[in-house]
Amino acid sequence: MKILRRYLAREIYSATALVLFAFLGLFAFFDLIHELGDIGKGEYKLQHAAMFVLLSIPGRIYELMPIAALIGAVYALALLAAHSEVTVMRASGMSTFQALGAVMSAGLVFAGITFLFGELIAPPAERAAQSLRLKAISSVIAQEFRSGLWVRDASTFLNVREVKPDARLVGVKLYEFDDQYRLRSVSFAEQGEYQPPNRWKLTGVVRTVFAETGSRIEKAQEVMWSSALNPDILGVLLVQPDKMSVATLYQYVRHLADNRQSTSRYDIALWKKIVYPLAVLVMMALALPFAYMQTRSGGVSFKIFAGIMLGLVFHLLNSLFAHLGAINTWHAFLSAVTPSLLFLALAGIMQWRAARA
Repeated sequence: MKILRRYLAREIYSATALVLFAFLGLFAFFDLIHELGDIGKGEYKLQHAAMFVLLSIPGRIYELMPIAALIGAVYALALLAAHSEVTVMRASGMSTFQALGAVMSAGLVFAGITFLFGELIAPPAERAAQSLRLKAISSVIAQEFRSGLWVRDASTFLNVREVKPDARLVGVKLYEFDDQYRLRSVSFAEQGEYQPPNRWKLTGVVRTVFAETGSRIEKAQEVMWSSALNPDILGVLLVQPDKMSVATLYQYVRHLADNRQSTSRYDIALWKKIVYPLAVLVMMALALPFAYMQTRSGGVSFKIFAGIMLGLVFHLLNSLFAHLGAINTWHAFLSAVTPSLLFLALAGIMQWRAARA
């Protein structure tokens, strides 16, 4: 039985690797075409675009792994069924439950790869890609409003005109309030540079202090400002929530919660990061029933097409529920796990029908 399990797993591994490389080549080509429109801006050249696409590949692997695992498993199982190898396996004593165990064992490997890329490889690679692109174009990390970027830190509101790729702040304004929400002071600084731990060196500072007796203006060449903000929190602006690590998302969610700001979008992204590797196992369970479907003329092609469609629907539902959850303030866990639960239920129904056939 071990030989059959290893043979089945090997076929799934090779088919999934083939599908994944095909998807990566396709997406890399489209990403490069998209970047060609920015070539010539600043110092952004073809080599920068190629490096940006190369650094984006780990994020693509994380994003595409569940879909590639589904299509690869369907392809491998459909070929085995077409060659009557599944029938031979069943005649050799491999039950449906044992086949599911073999498929799930292969799925655990893909889930581990998904977790590895999602936590350790894709986030720094995505951050490096965005930083490379922004430095070449001489752009800024974020400027969410016309007035710049706004961040709350306890009783202080920070307004930054520009956040540079090296986490340097340009055009800094600090609005400090007391416990009664009365404005205590307004500070303007030309630039700000992070000085660990938990301090920013502000240069060219002009501070207006408001008191009961009046106001006064203070000027200083350099001022050290203590804050819980750090480049890691500001680095969130470089990377989309879905491509951050769980640790970074958790840290940013805590920062938002401590400052009584909405965390819905990042809560959903956090739970999606936790649940997403398990989605690979759901995809593998969904692929197994295809092995027991009767193969007719064009049956293999139909199964592969059905696998592609199911993968695309899962990807779209994942994005849809994330956006609906953020808009309608649904519970973050339910928003993240519902697509996987729906497909798990579909896998159970297909497995039941295949067992009865």
